[in-house]
Amino acid sequence: MKLAVVGGGSTYTPELVDGLGRLRDVLPVDELVLVDPDVRRLELVAGVSRRILARLGHPGRLTTTTELDPALDGVDAVLLQLRVGGQAARQRDETWPLECGCVGQETTGAGGLAKALRTVPVVLDIARRVTAAAPDAWIVDFTNPVGIVTRALLQDGHRAIGLCNSAIGFQRRFAELLGVAPERVELDHVGLNHLTWERAVRVDGVDRLPDLLADHLDELADSVGLPPSLLVAMGVVPSYYLRYFYAHDEVVREQQAGPKRAAEVAGIEERLLEMYADPSLDEKPALLAQRGGAYYSEVAVQLTAALLGDGAASTHVVNLRNGGTLPFLPDDAVIEVPASVDRAGARALPVDPLEPLYAGLVAHVTAYEHLALEAAVHGGRQRVFDALLAHPLVGQVELADGLTDRLLAHNEEHLPWA
Repeated sequence: MKLAVVGGGSTYTPELVDGLGRLRDVLPVDELVLVDPDVRRLELVAGVSRRILARLGHPGRLTTTTELDPALDGVDAVLLQLRVGGQAARQRDETWPLECGCVGQETTGAGGLAKALRTVPVVLDIARRVTAAAPDAWIVDFTNPVGIVTRALLQDGHRAIGLCNSAIGFQRRFAELLGVAPERVELDHVGLNHLTWERAVRVDGVDRLPDLLADHLDELADSVGLPPSLLVAMGVVPSYYLRYFYAHDEVVREQQAGPKRAAEVAGIEERLLEMYADPSLDEKPALLAQRGGAYYSEVAVQLTAALLGDGAASTHVVNLRNGGTLPFLPDDAVIEVPASVDRAGARALPVDPLEPLYAGLVAHVTAYEHLALEAAVHGGRQRVFDALLAHPLVGQVELADGLTDRLLAHNEEHLPWA
């Protein structure tokens, strides 16, 4: 079995490699190819990754390349974890929206649109080359904004599925609080990527969410940055990304006053790369947990194993085509829900009707994502403006106009049409 990781020079990669080494019985990889144009990062990450595999006794071969096409010969799955423009672009995404009094974030709002505009054309070019060279290969997208990128891949006809670590993070946290093994916990996780709610937490079929809210309310509320009273009133645990919607102005004030997450991540990445250069390091460092992407290795390995294995279908929370699962959304919308996954792909499991409190926001953001994809594929200032005007975090002509000008000015090098 051969896997290729596009963006293999990411500091995330040793987390993935650690999972491949520990879970080799689940996903027996013979060859792992790391693809990245940044030679320095690629070699540092590859070095520590080889040492991790050796320490874990994994017999697979790890190779590197700065070009995509050599990695695609005989590939079974391609994992996408790239960042067009690097941390510098992320820092801009988190900065210029604040000039208009809007949240600065890399996956939602105006900054999220900028990231989608930079990313979708690059991902589609990669996917077309993958499909031409290995038509049976699966494309697993971990690249943000996952919902928009996955929708682009599916509309372009690729064998693709989107992946986020949010659900497994909740599963592991709930399991810890309840004192049970994670595999016993099933989530009623529903919504869009980075716009989800946990409506039930079932252990052996019994919903334990009321117990969690009763016994661990303050801790859960703190973890998602929202008032405990809101979780009680809603009876759910929202994703922490809902804070950008439910407490937008508070977040903006905090961002204007404090350091940007991008600067923090850039510093962590440099320290990680220095650590990766140490020839004695043969395990993922504890600092990697501060980079984000917790449990990425677990969820990526398990999902890829389900897509490439010959066994029975298993359940995974993924981003996939709506296809009537949420009947108030278009069929080609991409949603994030539990799905049954095997070699044939992913099929959404039945979802209870979404309450109006959540359905309205989901429909609103889905409409924005449609317009964002139109702008990413076809370009044009008017399409960018339309997407921003449709976004629930913008929604005003003057704001959308000012944000459009700033977005284009800060992304000229990545948007040839601009």
